[in-house]
Amino acid sequence: MAKGPGLMAKQRTVVAVVDDDPSMLKGLARLLAAYGFEPAAYPSAEAFLQCVEAGKAACLVLDIHLRGMSGIELRRQLAKAGSKLPVIFITAVDDEPTRIAADEAGCVAYLRKPFPAGLLMGAIAKAAGR
Repeated sequence: MAKGPGLMAKQRTVVAVVDDDPSMLKGLARLLAAYGFEPAAYPSAEAFLQCVEAGKAACLVLDIHLRGMSGIELRRQLAKAGSKLPVIFITAVDDEPTRIAADEAGCVAYLRKPFPAGLLMGAIAKAAGR
């Protein structure tokens, strides 16, 4: 039985992004799509937790300073629930207490905004095993 061209297409890796800045969220989604990823964008930690599709992500690009639940608190909740989802923290507020909290919560990478696209792609490749 022959396979049609649609069956041969490689499924794109899903990368979830949580950022409460609409322009940053849109920009990251476009960047991920341009690099061949399937972006899943969420405007808050709460929206990410409520979405059933979030479980399909290979990694999570997570802003630390969000309205409502912080990115670090989201990471702690995911870990408490047994999630092994690799997290890349991003932040515009880079200070030692924030870096320490991010490291203690567990992350693959910690990037200060603005960051070069290549740095993010390298962190995603590491996190997603690509």
